[in-house]
Amino acid sequence: MAGPLFDAIEREQLADLLDELGPDAPTLLTPWTTRDLAAHLVLREHDPLAGPGLVVPGAWGRFAERRRTALARTDFRSLVATIRSGPPRGPFRNGWVRRVPNLNEFFVHHEDVRRANGRGSRTNVPALDAALWHNVCSARWLLARRLRGAGLVLEWAGTAITVRARRGEPAARIAGTPGELLLYLFGRRGTAEVKVSGPADAVDTVRRARFGM
Repeated sequence: MAGPLFDAIEREQLADLLDELGPDAPTLLTPWTTRDLAAHLVLREHDPLAGPGLVVPGAWGRFAERRRTALARTDFRSLVATIRSGPPRGPFRNGWVRRVPNLNEFFVHHEDVRRANGRGSRTNVPALDAALWHNVCSARWLLARRLRGAGLVLEWAGTAITVRARRGEPAARIAGTPGELLLYLFGRRGTAEVKVSGPADAVDTVRRARFGM
């Protein structure tokens, strides 16, 4: 299965789940509900003026949040239909965007909804695990950039595959499947099924660190 298709699969499964749960179900992004998350996803792809503000602090970020809040007041089914329709014409159809940032976005937000509503972790097909591991490796420096006082090694659990995410000693190690590592690095430490090991000081530093965009 080609890598670029995985974002479409995650998108479709998330849209199915949003339709099933409705607009008022919880997500891991408290206090956001499924309605808030749907508005976020639509804004990200369909509002070129406000969309970049989702990852930019300050006035642009506040502007984006006002636009997202207004969008969340619109019809929920229409929001889900827009998500389901796929990426709009433009950069979100680019192959690299689909394989990396879009796959990350839809995988993580799919889990934000699944796990907040009693759905456990998944066993992914090997090709999806490989795609997620590639993305973990690609984004590791960015997602771990706020870690100070310890090094960090990421391990694909059940294999001998590792990658260094932060230089420094002592170093902690986070072991998990690629999807769980991605969730942890995107700040979902409370739900990601990983094992953190190493010297006590390094482990404590990693557990207190703020990961994510």
